[in-house]
Amino acid sequence: MPELRILDVKQSLLGDNDRRAAALREQLHSKNTFLLNLMSAPGSGKTTLLRRTAQALKGEIPMAVMEADIDSDVDARTMQEEGVEVVQLHTGGLCHLDAEMTAQGLTGLKREKPGLIVLENIGNLVCPAEFDTGASRNAMILSVPEGDDKPLKYPLMFTVCDVLLINKIDTLGVFDFDIEACTRRARRLNPKLEVIPVSAKTGEGIDRWADWLRRAIRDWQAEGEKARQG
Repeated sequence: MPELRILDVKQSLLGDNDRRAAALREQLHSKNTFLLNLMSAPGSGKTTLLRRTAQALKGEIPMAVMEADIDSDVDARTMQEEGVEVVQLHTGGLCHLDAEMTAQGLTGLKREKPGLIVLENIGNLVCPAEFDTGASRNAMILSVPEGDDKPLKYPLMFTVCDVLLINKIDTLGVFDFDIEACTRRARRLNPKLEVIPVSAKTGEGIDRWADWLRRAIRDWQAEGEKARQG
């Protein structure tokens, strides 16, 4: 009987992607450019939050956005209304972005050196968490209507993120969502996770979010400078 060979294709794919992501981060450091990978479930308010972010940082930090969708440009057109440079990425049915897709998207930007590039990932709490995009930092949005039990159901997403934005806090009076319980569950997975309650609709918490971004960008640029000198 012929020998049965079992190939772990997923492990191989992830290994190749991790190497590509590390190389992409080095390139971003060399250009002093900060890339934020923004993930969430569909309908969490990613695009509305990005509009608020662009307004908060306008005239201060040059910003560009890469919008990823299976097949749509609705969000990209919305961001263009804020005067932000936008590149639309169509995944052709794939439920995630990887480092190579991200690198291709970066080549489509016309601006020479945006200080902040936001990658709006596919709306999905599973696949995007598995693939390193080469981003400087990872952020996740969890909206109040989704429930405070999501850290229990999608642990990897909360583990890989640097900051959790709990959005739609203006609806807390309608939905049974416990911010403290959600924060506790998330930090059990990721003790260093920053948690910021926001309302993209009303603007509550956006100043704190913008401050986090400013600090993260400064830290990233300092890391790059240290790497160049060392």
